[in-house]
Amino acid sequence: MTENHPLPLHNVRIKKLKSLLAIVENSVKGGDNYLFRNLYADENGQEIDILENGGNSCAVFISWILLALELIKRPHATVYATEKDLLVSGWFEIKELKPGAVIIWEKRNGSMMNDREIPKEHMGFYVGNDEAISNDSQGTGFPWRHHVTYNGTRKVEKILWHPALEDLG
Repeated sequence: MTENHPLPLHNVRIKKLKSLLAIVENSVKGGDNYLFRNLYADENGQEIDILENGGNSCAVFISWILLALELIKRPHATVYATEKDLLVSGWFEIKELKPGAVIIWEKRNGSMMNDREIPKEHMGFYVGNDEAISNDSQGTGFPWRHHVTYNGTRKVEKILWHPALEDLG
């Protein structure tokens, strides 16, 4: 049985790279973006905010955007799980930065998840002109635009790319 759709149907193909860059750029326009601040879980019978009000939100920022564009399989709350999903979803390492690439920076000593000493991992999107957009884990807890190496203070460990970002025409 075919149901009549109330709107005319169109055959469209989402331009993944252009859409990805627009979503990422829009995340830092016009004030603070509270979308990626909180994610609640139960740990040993106690409710916790695993994103710590945006302080641990970089993987959620990346994975939820990529999930919306069908470039990964699931949303994630950690860099480790996001990277694993990226690789099984067709992402691969490249040597040169290009807009739309996912960047993983070197691990840093620090604490997260209720002050547990866990090396802090971080990821973001490269947007061009030596700039990246990532969720700020060191300050505000909001997505922000910054130098790709934090002005030479943080090394890029991996650059990941997906073939679907090769928008043609």
